[in-house]
Amino acid sequence: MITIKQTVFDSKQHLAVLLCLFSLFGSTSFAQTTLEKSAGSVRVASFNVALNRNQEGQLLEELKTSSPAKVRKVAEIIQRVRPDVLLINEIDFDGGKSLDAFCKNFLEVGQRDQKGIEYPFRYSTTVNTGVDSSVDLNGDRRVGSAEDAFGYGRFPGQYGMAVLSKHPIELEQIRTFQTFLWKDMPNALIPQNPETGGGWYSDEAIEVFRLSSKSHWDVPIRIDDRELHFLVCHPTPPVFDGKEDRNGRRNHDEIRLWADYVSKPCKWLYDDQGVTGGLAADQLFVIAGDLNADPNDGDSYEKAIAQLLEHEQIQVEPIPSSRGGSYYAKEQGRANLKQKGDPQHDTADFNDGSVGNVRIDYVLPSKQLKVSNSGVFWPEPKEAGGNLVDGSDHRMVWIDLELPK
Repeated sequence: MITIKQTVFDSKQHLAVLLCLFSLFGSTSFAQTTLEKSAGSVRVASFNVALNRNQEGQLLEELKTSSPAKVRKVAEIIQRVRPDVLLINEIDFDGGKSLDAFCKNFLEVGQRDQKGIEYPFRYSTTVNTGVDSSVDLNGDRRVGSAEDAFGYGRFPGQYGMAVLSKHPIELEQIRTFQTFLWKDMPNALIPQNPETGGGWYSDEAIEVFRLSSKSHWDVPIRIDDRELHFLVCHPTPPVFDGKEDRNGRRNHDEIRLWADYVSKPCKWLYDDQGVTGGLAADQLFVIAGDLNADPNDGDSYEKAIAQLLEHEQIQVEPIPSSRGGSYYAKEQGRANLKQKGDPQHDTADFNDGSVGNVRIDYVLPSKQLKVSNSGVFWPEPKEAGGNLVDGSDHRMVWIDLELPK
């Protein structure tokens, strides 16, 4: 289903103020706290909004009213950051009804002192979560459970995705890869049984196992006279498995699909319409999503996110950051104190007794694009919007792009 719709200082004073600010915040995090967008730039963002519910139809019923406080907080974050192009992860797909209700009843209605925001161009369609595979995928010798779906889900469409845009979406050019089979990826990391050395999945399961736990979409967006390919997905978390690491391996290969797509012919890769191949070398793109892989911490398979962060076609600097990430890592402590990554780059607030806060949400542009600003919306408690962050366990990541003429 597709929905269209200045204080002046002398030099010594100036230097003293700068040194003070740098000592308090650090040069990177202070420079990236402003939400001001330069004229002519395009703000692109990814946000896991946690609009998933345990029962089919439950989300839509909630969104028919303006009462859910956490939904209002999520909407206010979007209104404060005001992306031009936005990927939403984890909004249950029900043919677009919940997406339309979220836009109409929350985004287009000003939250507190914010101005409503409209996205006339929207795209959302089916995903693999909750779609029964009819085979045993989790090894419990039964079929029909949420873990036997092509992507974990209690009903079809749970944890879905949506693209919202102020710029036209080229609907006829969209490519989706929902049904691509894992076994058809060359050198795929399909798990082995650590006890027997054989395949962890049965032959029957391998014949139907789809790579995408939700889906992979190439959504071309027309911005003035340029085409920007918005490459979006939401790989499975690399946990909830055993020594075979089936989810970690799948997460790795879901990320790999985009790494290969933007740099190789990919004659083996077919989309849901049967068209093969990757993205043309001269195309502008942004890879976005909750990729469930941290470059330094967490449980992802070896170098899973490095496939993108070390990719010759992908721009990784500046790294979006926030002051809140650093603040909460120190405030919450526990697992956060043992991590290797810089907490100002964290994008998710998980259990501090186990995982802690991690960087798993990304907006990664191609190297032809110029990044003029970036950030993670994670204010400290006393900063503007500091009361909003518990609307989701993820934080919005955004970048401002200047497209080549």
